[in-house]
Amino acid sequence: MKIIFLVILCVSVFAQNKVSVNQSKAGCGPVAAKKQMKNNKIMIKEGEKNVLGTALQIAGKSPLTGFYRDGFCSTGDLDAGVHVVAAVVTDKFLQYSKSLGNDLITPYPAYGFSGLKAGDKWCLCAVRWKEAYEAGVAPSVILEATHAKALEFVTIEQLRNVEKK
Repeated sequence: MKIIFLVILCVSVFAQNKVSVNQSKAGCGPVAAKKQMKNNKIMIKEGEKNVLGTALQIAGKSPLTGFYRDGFCSTGDLDAGVHVVAAVVTDKFLQYSKSLGNDLITPYPAYGFSGLKAGDKWCLCAVRWKEAYEAGVAPSVILEATHAKALEFVTIEQLRNVEKK
């Protein structure tokens, strides 16, 4: 029943916001925050903060990341996984994630997902990042692009321990 409701909700959101399945890919829902442009590139989201308390910056466009597939580690009511940690993935992390049943390596063209490789920037679930941190395989993070919501799951010290410099 939940699946049917979510499908209907997604179709409704796509229709109302003229968002195609290819644009959304892994989630549905409008991007509510106003975006700042720089040289025709979206760089920050007004109204959303990062773990440093400043405007949330873009995490990555290639591959296109974020629950809303807009390049930002934003979250919302439909994001049950809370994809808010902006990480630069490593082979070690990708293998760890795959061993836990979350295969981020294998491409899934039907969903517009080309698979990740070491060095890609990706918005990770806060809980999965914490598990990886505790297992000693957490990828580095981009603090400016990691959503403040991450601090409900991990500490700023944990994030700083693996900060991408």
